[in-house]
Amino acid sequence: MAVDLTEIDKLELKNVSTGKMETLENLWKDKTCVIIFFRRWGCLYCRLWAKEVSQISNILSNNSIRLIGVGPEDLGAEEFRDGKFFDGELYTDVNKKVYSKIGFKRYNYVSILWYILSKVGRSAYYRGKAANIPWNLKGDGLQNGGCLIVEGGGKVLHSYRQEGAADQLANEKILEVLDLAAEFKPRLETDESDNSERN
Repeated sequence: MAVDLTEIDKLELKNVSTGKMETLENLWKDKTCVIIFFRRWGCLYCRLWAKEVSQISNILSNNSIRLIGVGPEDLGAEEFRDGKFFDGELYTDVNKKVYSKIGFKRYNYVSILWYILSKVGRSAYYRGKAANIPWNLKGDGLQNGGCLIVEGGGKVLHSYRQEGAADQLANEKILEVLDLAAEFKPRLETDESDNSERN
């Protein structure tokens, strides 16, 4: 289902660093935006996504594209910012109005537990642990998120809603939507070990 920006553009988000409220339409008024809607600030899956999408932050900034992260509550926002998980701007949807209008999925306690114990959930958990990403259980663990890519001036280029809590919109897809795929150089896990062997 496509996102109708006219239903959300006047809604406000709070800037985590300044505390000031800002309408969504102001975010994409002059620049194209990649907006990641995280499930929860303390969520391991979300911090893993934040780290991974930050790998393309330089490509985005070099092309005057804003990388923005949004969380569904204030709780844990400053800890997330101070942990430097995300190389972009941070906002909170204080009353979850944006999450609700976009239609991001919500779990119940049974379904989220089932997902965490699933193969996909466990795989993402081990990836996060291997990367030594700290996490916690603070906040609303039932909310899902997604991503909006909006062209400067207010045109939806791509909308993505998570089905599973660990789902991500791949960096390759984000750059493909922005016609920047040629600039993407995936970081291979073997790079560091190869370099260390040469030194």
